[in-house]
Amino acid sequence: MEAIYQKLGIDEKVFLYGQKFERELKERFEEIDRTAEYNQLKVIHAMQSHRVSAECFMGSSGYGYNDMGRDTLEEVYAACFHGEAALVRPQITCGTHALALALMSNLRPGDEVLSPVGKPYDTLEEVIGIRPSKGSLAEYGITYRQVDLLSDGTFDLEGIRKAIHERTKLITIQRSKGYQTRPTLSVAQIGELIAYVKKIKPDVICMVDNCYGEFVEQREPLEVGADMIVGSLIKNPGGGLAPIGGYIVGKKACVDNAAYRLTSPGLGKEVGASLGVIQSFYQGLFLAPTVTASALKSAIFAANIYESLGFPVIPDSRESRHDIIQAVTLKSPEGLIAFCKGIQAAAPVDSHVTPEPWVMPGYDDEVIMAAGAFVQGSSIELSADGPLREPYTAYFQGGLTWYHGKLGILMSLQKLYEAGLVIL
Repeated sequence: MEAIYQKLGIDEKVFLYGQKFERELKERFEEIDRTAEYNQLKVIHAMQSHRVSAECFMGSSGYGYNDMGRDTLEEVYAACFHGEAALVRPQITCGTHALALALMSNLRPGDEVLSPVGKPYDTLEEVIGIRPSKGSLAEYGITYRQVDLLSDGTFDLEGIRKAIHERTKLITIQRSKGYQTRPTLSVAQIGELIAYVKKIKPDVICMVDNCYGEFVEQREPLEVGADMIVGSLIKNPGGGLAPIGGYIVGKKACVDNAAYRLTSPGLGKEVGASLGVIQSFYQGLFLAPTVTASALKSAIFAANIYESLGFPVIPDSRESRHDIIQAVTLKSPEGLIAFCKGIQAAAPVDSHVTPEPWVMPGYDDEVIMAAGAFVQGSSIELSADGPLREPYTAYFQGGLTWYHGKLGILMSLQKLYEAGLVIL
C-alpha cells in the first residue's frame, strides 16, 4: 500500500502520519455508515413507492410535455425530503440559481427577507442586492435584513424577534457555513429556529439553503418545519453523476411559484425537457447517501490531521457533522495555495494543472479553487477552495470515494510539507 502511495507522490512520513489517524477513526466511520444505510433505504423506498421504471429514463426534448421521468423524479424527491412537491430540473444551472429562483418567485415588491444566521454566501450578495447587481431583489423593491449569530455561534433570539415585522415575508436559513468560520447548523437547530420565528409570525415562509447538507443526517429540514429547501444537483443529491441541475422541495404553493418563475406564468411545471440527463439524476440520487458518507469520512480525516498540526479547523475533530465541508485555516496565502495545489494534484482529471487565485464571477475577493472533476464545479467530487483574504481558510469538500478523499488530504499535506509549512 505504501508503495502505490509513493508512486502518486506521497512521502513515507506523510503516509504514516495519515495511517495513524485512519486507525483511530474506525468507530466514527462506522457511525457514518449507519446513517448512509438508513438514507440509502429511504431513497430506495421512495423510488419503489413511485414505481420508477426503465421508461422513466427515456427523457424528452422540446417543450417536454408529459415527461414521465421528470414528473416521477420530482415525486421521488418530494418523498425523500418529506415535501408536498418538488421542482428538479436541468434548467436550474447551479445552487445560487436555485436559491435566487426560490427567493424571487416567493417574494413581491415591498416584502422583506430576513437572514437570522448572519451574512449569506458570497454569491447571494448580488442576488439580494447587498452588492449592487442587475436584476437583484433590491432592484424590485424587496428589502433585506440580517441578524448576526452571537459570539458563541448561537442564535440571537432577541435580535431576531425585534427584526421581524409586518413586511417580513421570508426567512432564509443557510445550513452550511459558506466562506465563514461559524458552525454549520444541525437539523435540530434549524427546527428550533423555525419554531421560534413561526411563533412570532406564523405565516412567514422559512426557506433553508440545504447545500452540502443532504443525507448527512437521517432527517432533513422539511421534517422540522421548513417550508422550502433548496440545493444543487452537483453537490450531495446528484451523487457525482448529475451533470447539472438544482432542486426546490417543500410546500406546493412555494414550489409552484418557483416553477412559474423558472418557465412562465401559465406554464409552470408542465414544460421543461429532461434533455437526456434524467437517468443520471435518478442514479445519482440512488448513490447520494453512500457518496455523501465518503465525503464525510474525508472531512473528518482532514480535521484530525490538520488539528493535530496546530491549524484551526471547523468543525473540530470531535464535533458532530451536519454538512460535508471542512474548513482548515492555513494562516497564510502560501498555506492556502499549497493546500489547494495538493487537492488538484490528487484529482483524476487535470491533476497536471496548477490552480491559481483569480477573480471569479459573484465573488468580491480573488478565489483559488482546486477541482479536477468529471463534472465542472462539482463539489461533491474532491475539491477545495477559498478566498485570498485573512485568515486564509481552505474549504475542503467532496470525495466520491473515501479512498480518493484520503489521497486528497495526504496530497495537500504533502504540498505543505514540501513547502516547509509543516513539520512531521
